[in-house]
Amino acid sequence: MTNNMHTDKQPIYFVSLGPGDPDLITLKGLKILQEADVIYCPATQDTEGKTSSRSADIVAALGIPPEKTVKFILSMQRNREAALQAYDNLVEAASRLHAGNRRIAVVAEGDAGFYTSIQYLYDKLTARQIEVKRIAGVPAFIAAGAMAGMHIVKQNEKLVVMPGITSVEELTDKIKEGYAVVIMKLSSCREKVKECIRLFPEAPWNYFENIGNENEYHTTDTETILQKQFPYFSLMVITASRKED
Repeated sequence: MTNNMHTDKQPIYFVSLGPGDPDLITLKGLKILQEADVIYCPATQDTEGKTSSRSADIVAALGIPPEKTVKFILSMQRNREAALQAYDNLVEAASRLHAGNRRIAVVAEGDAGFYTSIQYLYDKLTARQIEVKRIAGVPAFIAAGAMAGMHIVKQNEKLVVMPGITSVEELTDKIKEGYAVVIMKLSSCREKVKECIRLFPEAPWNYFENIGNENEYHTTDTETILQKQFPYFSLMVITASRKED
């Protein structure tokens, strides 16, 4: 952070909401939302024009007045042009409010600095010499481990976290090398992961859906996993092959 930031004004806060359960937000994050004048929440829109926002739902469940919430539509297409334009529009709107010394928060599920595309927004705001502060949150895979009562890593084990662009070869290598592996954005590499399951059916595969929500789901049964479609809110944890302690 440079010394030329507008330190006489309120910073813009990026508040991490956690994976879905409103109780998993930090006290610091909740306090910022309660004090904010405007809270920007990412949303999606289906082909019929219906808007939905899990982030806005979490904010509402925290008892935040709905008039504070402003949804911005993010395209889920692989072509990121529409999503980047939405962020550019948000930068303009947030900058105007910031100039008026309004208290602004932008929310993100999980942790705002962990596999979230709002990094683009963060970079754009700081480039304008606007102070931005990020509030840490609980990533989905950490909440998944707690939900399943599992230790993702123990003692000297190593962990690698992969996005949905992983290859069969890369994943195979990590399993053979004894790493614990977390695969985020699982729907993007559905067939590659299923191929690895067929190659290593004895590996400790832990499949999760909708962590932090009332319909959260976990299974280790590989036949069941192979039948799953891997929706957007799914992830995989492959714990390291362990000897008896």
